[in-house]
Amino acid sequence: MHSQRWRLDGQRALVTGGSAGIGRAIARELLGFGAEVLIVARDGDALEATRDELLDEQPDGVVRAMIGDVADEEQRREILDWVEDQGDGLHILVNNAGANLPRPATEYAENEWRGIFEGNLFAAFELARYAHPLLAEHPSSSIVNVGSVSGLTHVRTGAPYGMSKAALHQMTRNLAVEWAEDGIRVNAVAPWYIRTRRTSGALADPDYLDEVLLRTPLGRIGEPEEVAAAVAFLCLPASAYVTGECIAVDGGFLRYGF
Repeated sequence: MHSQRWRLDGQRALVTGGSAGIGRAIARELLGFGAEVLIVARDGDALEATRDELLDEQPDGVVRAMIGDVADEEQRREILDWVEDQGDGLHILVNNAGANLPRPATEYAENEWRGIFEGNLFAAFELARYAHPLLAEHPSSSIVNVGSVSGLTHVRTGAPYGMSKAALHQMTRNLAVEWAEDGIRVNAVAPWYIRTRRTSGALADPDYLDEVLLRTPLGRIGEPEEVAAAVAFLCLPASAYVTGECIAVDGGFLRYGF
């Protein structure tokens, strides 16, 4: 009984932005707990490479991949049609895909800041709504939204990014309450700087890296696997009484500020 609380055998998980960085680490973690993993990303080559890599590591696992851009309304519907075609609904949805374009607020073109909202917030809201009937097929299912500490405090990035992540955190709380009666838990994680391709540019500046580390009590940059572990916990039966939460994976940063 104890071991089953820490397993996802027989469960199907959809991970968006699953071909690199945090998304790939989440897919690997869920696969390791026994879930069948469906990954979606825009880059077909990276997607296939990730699928092959995961199956090399876990030959008995099930990993399926689909090229898709969650920021595109038509493709969002196609992704959920693909998931539905797998049969037996869906147990886990991880809204990980997102985008950022850091610049001063007055310098965004309208299509740029609207694009950030489309990719970070509206895509997650629509995928959650489309996935609802599939998730509701099971007595206990889970949505995890990958937010950001920038949705909780200022971190010197562009305003639209922080605004979109703050709204994603509030969406998490709202859906957790609204869908609890359907057996769907909804939680979020809020990472600080994590070592990925997307953060490599900013962290390559030694002075900036020193500033980041000075404001991070644990004194180091986080790893994708550390975010993935928090996401996996929120999907496991062991967290069955946790919903509407946003767990910071930040090395203590939020207790310090930037």
